[in-house]
Amino acid sequence: MKYLLTSAACMALLTGCATTTTPSAPSVVLGGNTGAYTVPVEPAPEGPPAAAKPTPEEATAFINDAEAKLADLNEYDQHAQWMGATFINYDTEWLQTRADAALNEATVKYAMESAQYNDVDADPVTRRKLDLLRISQTLPAAVEPGAAEELSAVAAKLGATYSTGKFTWKGKTYNLDDASDVMAKSRDPLTTRAMWEGWMSIAAPMKDDYAKLTELSNAGAQGLGFKDTGALWRSGYDMDPDAFAAETDKLWTQVAPFYKNLHCYTRRKLNEKYGDAVQPKTGPIRADLLGNMWAQDWSNIYDVVAPKGIKSSYSLDKLLVKKKYDPLKMVHTGENFYTSLGFKALPSTFWERSQFTRPRDREVVCHASAWDVDNNEDLRIKMCTQVNGTDFYTVHHELGHNFYQRAYMDQPFLFKNGANDGFHEAIGDFIGLSSVTPTYLKQIGLLDKVPGESEDIPYLLKMALQKVAFLPFGLEIDRWRWEVFSGQITEAQYNQRWWELVRKYQGIEAPGPRPESAFDPGAKYHVAASVPYTRYFLADILQFQFQRAACEEAGWKGPLSRCSIYGERAVGERLNAMLEMGQSKPWPDALETFTGQREMDATAIMDYFAPLNAWLEEQNAGQQCGWDGEI
Repeated sequence: MKYLLTSAACMALLTGCATTTTPSAPSVVLGGNTGAYTVPVEPAPEGPPAAAKPTPEEATAFINDAEAKLADLNEYDQHAQWMGATFINYDTEWLQTRADAALNEATVKYAMESAQYNDVDADPVTRRKLDLLRISQTLPAAVEPGAAEELSAVAAKLGATYSTGKFTWKGKTYNLDDASDVMAKSRDPLTTRAMWEGWMSIAAPMKDDYAKLTELSNAGAQGLGFKDTGALWRSGYDMDPDAFAAETDKLWTQVAPFYKNLHCYTRRKLNEKYGDAVQPKTGPIRADLLGNMWAQDWSNIYDVVAPKGIKSSYSLDKLLVKKKYDPLKMVHTGENFYTSLGFKALPSTFWERSQFTRPRDREVVCHASAWDVDNNEDLRIKMCTQVNGTDFYTVHHELGHNFYQRAYMDQPFLFKNGANDGFHEAIGDFIGLSSVTPTYLKQIGLLDKVPGESEDIPYLLKMALQKVAFLPFGLEIDRWRWEVFSGQITEAQYNQRWWELVRKYQGIEAPGPRPESAFDPGAKYHVAASVPYTRYFLADILQFQFQRAACEEAGWKGPLSRCSIYGERAVGERLNAMLEMGQSKPWPDALETFTGQREMDATAIMDYFAPLNAWLEEQNAGQQCGWDGEI
C-alpha cells in the first residue's frame, strides 16, 4: 500500500522448489553495519542429486528476474488494493484477494528459491537484495496448494469486518468516525463508555479468523526458516530479532519516566473532573475518558487537563475555519511545505486520483494512508479529510510518505522502501512537528504573530498528549502479537493478555468487565489489517531525532519545540540525500547521512519536552504516581 510488500495482506504460496540445493542445511547471514547474525534455513526436500554450486552471475540474474516480475505483480496488486479500499464490495474484495495471492505466491516462490544462493559470493548489492527478499513478506503462506488463497481470504475478511464495522446505541447506528467524534467531544462518562464498548463489539467476530490467520502465517514463516511470524517481523532491522526487541526496550526506558509524569498529571485532572467513582486518584486511567478509542492520543481532552492560569491565544481548528480552509487547500498547504525545502511539486495525477474526502455513495476505508501505485510517480493519498488541526497534521504526515517514495523511485525495486519501516513513518511526523508550531503557522499566514514563550507549556502539553501518550501504545500492540505468533498465549487468552499489556505499558484499564467473547485488539485497524506496529514507536523516536538534527543544520537557536524548517533548502538537500537511499543500505547508514548519528536516540524527546517535564514534576508534587504492574 505504502511501499514494497507491506500491504494489508502480504500472504504467499510456494509452488516451485529450487532446482539446486546444498548438501546440508545452510544459514543466511543477515545484518549490516549493526552486526551480522545468522538465521538457519530449512533444508530443501530430498530430491535429485545436488547440481553444481550456483555462480555469482546466476545469483544476479535470478534477483534481476525476480525484481522485474515482482514489480509488475506489485503494480497490479496496488491497483486492486486501491479499489478494495475506496470501493468496498464483494467484487473488489474478490479482486483484492486474487491480486494479493498472485503477488505473494510469486514472492514466496522467489524467497524460497533464493536460499540456493545463500553460500554464493555475490556482490554486495545482490546479497542485500537476496536477504531483503527473504524477509519482505508480512504474512507468508505455507508451501501447500491453496495456502495463499486461504490466507488472503482470511486477511481480506478481517479487513472488511473492521472497515464496515457499525454498532447501534439508543436507536442510532455509529461507524468508527461517528463514535470517535463523540468520544472526542463528550464529557459524559456514560456516553463515552457506550461508544467505546460499541466499537470494541465489532471486533468480537474476528477472533476465530485471527487465530486462523496466525496459524497460516506461522506455517509460512517457519517454511522460510523463522520460528514464527513475529520473529520474521523483527528480522527487518539489520540486527538479530532478539537484539531488536532489546533495542526497543532501551528506547522505552529512556522516555518511560516522562510518560509516568504525564500519566500522573492527567489522572489527577480526570479525577478532579469526574470524581473517585469514575476515575480514582490512583491506579490506571479509564480508557474511554481519554478522548481516543484506543487511548493512544489524549489531545482531545486538553480542555480537561489544560493548565490553570496559562491560556493559548489561538486554536488551530478555529484558525483553519476562519481562513476558509477546505480539505483540498489543506493538502496544497502540505505540498507547499515540501516544495519549500526544494522538493519537486506532486504530479497532476496525484490530484486526479487521490481520495481527499469520504464519498457519500459507497463504503471506503477512511484510515489515512499514502500510496505509490506504480513504483514511480503514481502517488496518492487516501483520507476522509476534515478541516481541523488533527487532519492538518495528518496531511503533512501522509505527504511525507509520498515524497519519500518519489525520492527513491530510481532505486531497484527491492530497495524501494524506507531505511527501516520506522523511517517511513518518521519522515512525515518530523515534518508534522514543524507543521503545528506557531512559527510555521505565522509563516503561512494562519497566525499574525508568534505567541510569547509563556504559552510554551500549553503548546508542549498538547504535543505531549499526542506524542508521548502514544509511546507505550506503540510498543504494546506488537508485544501482544509477538506472544500470539509464538504461541505464548492461546486464543482463549487473547483478550486477557491484551489488557495485561495495556495496564503494564499504558497504565490504562477498560471502563468495565470485558466479556469472554471480546477481541479488543481487533478493534484497532493495524491488528485487523496485519500491519506491523513497532514502526510507529520507532517513528515517534526518530522524528524528534530528525527534528533536532534539522534544526541544528538550520542554525536554530531557540527552543527546539518552536523550530520550523519551512523554507530551509539546506535541510531539504540533506534530507533528500537520506531519502534517495531507500533501503539500499543498512538503516544506520541512512540515519548518519541526515543526523550524523548511527544509533536511534530518544534523548531528543527529552530535549524537546524539557520545559514541560520540569513543569509536570512541580504539578505532581505530593501525588502517588504510577500504577500496579507498571513497567
